Amino acid sequence: MDLSVVIPTLNGRDRLAACLDALAAHVPDAEVIVVNGPSTDGTTGMIRDRDDVDVLVEVSTRTENVARNAGLEVATGDVVASLRHDLVVEPSWLAGLEDGLPEAPVVTGPTHRTLDGGMTTEEFERRRIGSREVTYFNGGNVAFRRSVLDALDGFDEYLETGGDRDAAHRLATLDYAVAWRPEMCVRQEYSADGGITTGDRGAEFRSLAYRLVKNYGLQPAAATDTTRRALRDALDAGREVLRGNLAPTEWFGTGRAVVTGVARGAADGLVARLKDRTPARNPHGVSDRSDRAVARYDWR
Repeated sequence: MDLSVVIPTLNGRDRLAACLDALAAHVPDAEVIVVNGPSTDGTTGMIRDRDDVDVLVEVSTRTENVARNAGLEVATGDVVASLRHDLVVEPSWLAGLEDGLPEAPVVTGPTHRTLDGGMTTEEFERRRIGSREVTYFNGGNVAFRRSVLDALDGFDEYLETGGDRDAAHRLATLDYAVAWRPEMCVRQEYSADGGITTGDRGAEFRSLAYRLVKNYGLQPAAATDTTRRALRDALDAGREVLRGNLAPTEWFGTGRAVVTGVARGAADGLVARLKDRTPARNPHGVSDRSDRAVARYDWR
């Protein structure tokens, strides 16, 4: 197995350094590709002073899926992992990946987060949407066989958030399995940050509506899932209002952002579905653009 690890990063120099240190210790033979940008904290200089990064790609956009695709374009491995810059691989990470590949062409594992009261981790997630069973993966800790990424045409660059969820729907359409390996684990020193923000909810529901309509069309399954999420969020926000943690004006503002996001996402998703009618369902993928990188440093 020839393994490439793509790490998108933005203004996370110290956390990225810890991520790279762990890779050098536990996965020393991997091809390491960092996609940076546009950072302003000295990340570029830190990377250029190291000898364990094979390629540095500088991009001009802050969208994670653009960064992921920019890394995919230069990766040479027959297996390509995507790793978040603020995560460090555990010693068992590589063995878990190698153990999962014979079972499925996509392998993922949990993120252990250290909290003040202990540690939390994720569980394997699978859902049925209409007639399709979708297996979700950890977008900050996942590895694909290169042939699968080529079939997906990478990630959908329209999405500012939820690119991994969208890819999971498309993997299900293409009948690619996803293996979960607890040994393929990563760790994050984590500080819980709560709160409800109008802007976040608008972007979240635009992404949700877009990927459901793009992948399933105007089917009841897409509408039901979006409505259920919106109602659950409205009830949660209502409880926060009653507790005095959220102002009523913020609640109404959040609701307005959700409605606007759903409408825009559904319209854009329908356009995307008509634009790409292949099973890949990715009109904004790797093959769609050629201007991701503004600079590239290749030390291979």
